[in-house]
Amino acid sequence: MNIEHIKKTDFEVAEQIELELKRQQETIELIASENCTSLAVMEACGSVLTNKYAEGKPHKRYYNGCEHIDVIEEICQKRACELFQMEHANVQPHSGAQANMAVFMATMKPGDRVLSMDLSNGGHLSHGSPVNFSGLYFDVKSYGINEYGEIDYEEVRKMAIEHKPRLIICGASNYSKIIDFKKFREIADEVGALLLADIAHIAGLVATGLHPSPAPYADFVTTTTHKSLRGPRGGIIMCKEEWAKEIDKAVFPGMQGGPLEHIIAGKAVALLEASKPEFKEYAAQIIKNAKALAQGLMDEGLDIVGGMTENHLMTLDLRKTGKTGKDMANVLELVGITANKNTVPNDPQSPFVTSGIRLGTPAVTTRGFKEEDMTEVAKIIAGAIYASDNEIALKNLRERSLKLCKKHPLYE
Repeated sequence: MNIEHIKKTDFEVAEQIELELKRQQETIELIASENCTSLAVMEACGSVLTNKYAEGKPHKRYYNGCEHIDVIEEICQKRACELFQMEHANVQPHSGAQANMAVFMATMKPGDRVLSMDLSNGGHLSHGSPVNFSGLYFDVKSYGINEYGEIDYEEVRKMAIEHKPRLIICGASNYSKIIDFKKFREIADEVGALLLADIAHIAGLVATGLHPSPAPYADFVTTTTHKSLRGPRGGIIMCKEEWAKEIDKAVFPGMQGGPLEHIIAGKAVALLEASKPEFKEYAAQIIKNAKALAQGLMDEGLDIVGGMTENHLMTLDLRKTGKTGKDMANVLELVGITANKNTVPNDPQSPFVTSGIRLGTPAVTTRGFKEEDMTEVAKIIAGAIYASDNEIALKNLRERSLKLCKKHPLYE
């Protein structure tokens, strides 16, 4: 990875970039919302496109000199529509949260009602958290998951009938089961609601047909591009053609100005990569690795919310160990594994402490980890939890994780 120009210009920043590269190379990345992009995606994001201002839509810009920018953005839109089988795509949102914000802006007025998954049960901040725009300006009612870690669709239906929301959101930040988009559509139709499917986490699985698609059922589909889709950090909104104008206006001038055209180029490259047969093999391996990790953890006597995973992630329930998510996430970092603390259903701890850890397999799968590697990762995690106060044991576990990283090098 060449950063020679940065070294010549800014040694301090260059030093931290090199240290971050080393950290990524020597760490087992299990944060479910992270991945490792291709060098092609990185080159697009670091290209001369960063110089260009391009407020507006392709061929309707407020700046001149956008003829090449327009082509790139249209390529990105076309690829998104083809990959996810949607009628219209806006690829300008800077993030998934902003993509969701645009849908709110296009479809509702402040105070309108939303039905979405509760944050502590696996929903996302931008689906109605009281500290987020979605919860501050809209009337949010939340559904959760049952004791099996699953959405109770009949309970969602009862809540929809009772509260009559303008918008129903399906999709999550931490849900390990298959989402039944058809059932959500039936519920939305019964109460006259619009349906937003946020597939930020599962986009790579949806794109390859390894998770059911919301395309036949949802009015709007939002996603990030940097999780299982393995692209740059950014967002995309897709919708039925009838909502195209409202969505485009909500993005610009509604909530943001000039789009990041270098990132849009990165999105376009990632969408092309995701259309290739080898990406489907990669996505299938993500699921195999997740299942192997979940089973390996349970074989070590640990609990997984719902007892299994059907996608790329899972939540490790630490309650019976007496440990907290906050403490154990820090311990895991000591042994070379990064993960994030996360609430479990009916969590006795606060969201700042938690009783769980969220784990995901997109990044390690990019590196080439297979099922046998995930079994070893499970043993390292369990060892760290059970011996969290034993410095010698933790040092030995760190050597084992480093051995796995050297087995599957990154950017070398």
